Order: sequence, then structure tokens, then C-alpha cells
Amino acid sequence: MTDRRKTWLKRLLILPPVLAGAAVLVWLAGGREAPEQAPPAEAAQAVRVVEVRPIDFVPRAVGHGFVEPGQVWEAVAEVSGEIVYRHPDLERGQLIAAGTVILRIDPSDYELAIARIDAALEGIEAQLAELDLTETNTEASLELERRALALAEQDLARQRTLRARGSASQAAVDAAERTMLTIRQRVQELENALTLIPAQRRALAAERARLRAEREEAALDLERTAIATPFDGRVAEAAGEQGEYAAPGQVLAVIDGIATAEVAAQIAINHLAPLIPRDIPIADLPAGELGGVPERFGIDAVVRLDLGAVQAEWDARLARLSAAIDPQTRTVGAIVSVDDPYRQAIPGIRPPLAKNMYVAVELSGRPRPGTLVVPRVAVHRGPDGRPVVYVAGPDDRLRIRPVDTGTTQSDLTVIADGLEPGDRVVVTDLIPAIEGMLLAPTPDEALTGRLYGEARAAGPAAGATAGATAGATAGATD
Repeated sequence: MTDRRKTWLKRLLILPPVLAGAAVLVWLAGGREAPEQAPPAEAAQAVRVVEVRPIDFVPRAVGHGFVEPGQVWEAVAEVSGEIVYRHPDLERGQLIAAGTVILRIDPSDYELAIARIDAALEGIEAQLAELDLTETNTEASLELERRALALAEQDLARQRTLRARGSASQAAVDAAERTMLTIRQRVQELENALTLIPAQRRALAAERARLRAEREEAALDLERTAIATPFDGRVAEAAGEQGEYAAPGQVLAVIDGIATAEVAAQIAINHLAPLIPRDIPIADLPAGELGGVPERFGIDAVVRLDLGAVQAEWDARLARLSAAIDPQTRTVGAIVSVDDPYRQAIPGIRPPLAKNMYVAVELSGRPRPGTLVVPRVAVHRGPDGRPVVYVAGPDDRLRIRPVDTGTTQSDLTVIADGLEPGDRVVVTDLIPAIEGMLLAPTPDEALTGRLYGEARAAGPAAGATAGATAGATAGATD
């Protein structure tokens, strides 16, 4: 038997066992029903949620600016002369108390000027006294001359009567007339002298007034030779040196006041607007009260300094708003004031709020009760561009809610409409987000605590500065 035939015989021997196994399987299958196929199970998407509840939301805005002293005084020379005294503490950075004479200009010329004027005034007073005496004497002489004139006139009349009767000569009449005319002339001269005395007195009085004015001016110049600080301050510049000549108008020192410090922080208009209450009748206020409107806003202010290892803050007040809006950044300057920035210093903990420090300013408005807030990342853009929020429904299925957003502050957004207290807002990114998809929600307690702590202004408005010029709804994500 050949090898080829042996191979075919071996293959034929395999067929009977295979056919027998197939017959057994057919018999077994024929005696049972076919198994039912189970439907595929729906997988739930694990998400983190934050429960929405009404709170007292405190609107805030953050800006930055440089510290400037509330008062700056320039010691300007008002008189000329040599500087004969310079206070030893007149050096940059030194603190000087109010009323301290820091510079003195040589007063000799002004003291001599006062002495000359005083002598001239004494001369005027002597002339006035002499004029008064002259007036008295002239009036007495005038009275006598008038009586003599009356007698002379009577004598002339008698001589003329006698002449008419032929009892007196013409020479006697002429002599009586000459005597009468001489006395009348003296009376006229005395009367003229008395008439001139008031004018002379007025001239002397005017000269006295001029000299007194010059003396006051000289006394003022003498007072100006001593330059004293008007308030407690810190020396910013000190130019005047002892022995130098000071000219009028020359700036000899610059003193920064330490009673108050101011910061002009640039605040985005859309961040500042929610802080301003709408119940102030600005249109009805008189012009004199408009300047005090910022104090009626009820806005609290805090100035913060962050130097890494050193962090400090100061209570402040909103003093005023700048007169113009920056058209490029759409910000307005909010000027806040801090009282006693140096006396509040704590060595090693809080430094003095010194000039040119770069600080943050946080403004807090009146609390708004019953406000709903959500994390900023929870606001998305719907297909139509309207803001939407993902909500886990009562059946743990996704609901996509259109909402109206209000203020966006730091990491939170105020919801004006579209949510109800108790709604569970999804804060996990869902890709894709399908309406009705099954969720496995887990409350994010840590995020909830941060959210409501920030909404109540429990701490710094972290990250608010980064969005200082962003729009009110810039936190909405796609």
C-alpha cells in the first residue's frame, strides 16, 4: 500500500467521531430554549456638584496703585538772604514734628528795616502832636485877632463919624482904616492856617498808615526768615544748606505729611458699578453736596501690601473718585485714604505705609441678601451664545439651564435668573454634555466653602485683579 493511500485512510477514520459529536450537540440544543440577551447597562458620569443657596453677597472690586502722602508741603523761600541755620534732622527720610524750624535765613536786613520804619513812625507821631498844638495855639490867636478886628472896625467907624462932623482929620481916618485892614489880614492868615491843618493831619495820617503797612510787611518778611513745618511729616527732599544764598521762590525742602496716605487705584468700571447703591438721589443733590457722594456709597476699603515674606493690610475709606475715565483701559481712579499710616506700623509685622509702595486696594459694597452665586467655571456658552449652567436634576440626569448672569467677581458669578435654591450645579467639565445623560454627582464641599466664603468677603478677592479690565461675563467658558 502506497503512502498516499495510507494518508486518505487516516482522514476517513476522523469523520465518524466528528459526526457523532455533532449529533449529540443537535440533540442537546433541541431540548432547551435559546438564552435571552440582556440590554446594555447605562454608565453614569461621575461629576462634582455645588448646591446653590441664597446668601448675603458682598460685591467687591480690586485695583492697584502707588501710595502717596495725603499732604505735601514745599518749603519755598519767600525772602532772600543767607541760610544761617539748618536743622540737624533735615535729611531725607527723617521724621519732623509740626512747628519745627528747619531753616532760618539771615534776619539782619529785615530787623534793620523794621528799626528804620519805627523811627519814621515816631517822627510822624511827633509831627501830629505838634500839629495838634499848633492848631490849639492858632485858634487862640485867631480869637484874639477877631476881638482886635472888632475894636479896629469900631474905631474906624468913630473916626469917620468925627470926620463927617469936622472934628477929625482925614489922616486920622486913614490911620484907623490901615489898622483895621492889618488886623483883618492877620485874621485871614490865621483862618487859612486853621483850614490847612486838617489836610496836613490827613497827609501825616496817610504817611503813618503807609509806614505801618511797610512795618507789617517787614515784620512778615522777618517772620518768613524762619521756615517751620506746618504738620508732622517726613523729609522727602532737602536742598537748602547752611551758608548758601536763598532766592525768593527757591524750593529748599519737601515734606510729606504722615497724618494720612492716599492710593489712587484704577478700578474697572464694570467692577465698580455694582458697588454703588442706586438709591442715592444724585440728581436732586445741590452742587455743594456732590463732593460728599462717595462717602454716602457705604463702601468699605482695605489696602493690602504683599512683599512675599511680609503681608499687611490697613483699613481705609473711599475719599473720592477721579475726574476722568481712562478711555483705553475703561478704568476710573478710586482714591482711598488711610489715617495714621506710620503710627499703625508694627516692627517686623507691618511696615509704615510709605510713599511709592505698590499696593492692592479692595472695595466692598453693601451686602445683597438672597443672591445666588456659582463658580465662574460652571458658566458655559450655549449653542446660541447665551450663558448656560449644567444642573444635576432630581433623577441625577443632566439638565442644561439657560441663565442670566450678573456680576462676575474673581472666581464666582452671580446668577440673576435661571436657577433656584437647592439646584445642584455641575462644576466638572463634561465633554460632551448631553441633555438627559446619567450623572453620579458628588458634593464638592471644599469648593462650596471657598465659593461662599469669597461671596461673603471672608478673605481677599483672589484673582480679582487679573480680571480688572475684563467684561462682566468674561468668565463664561465655551
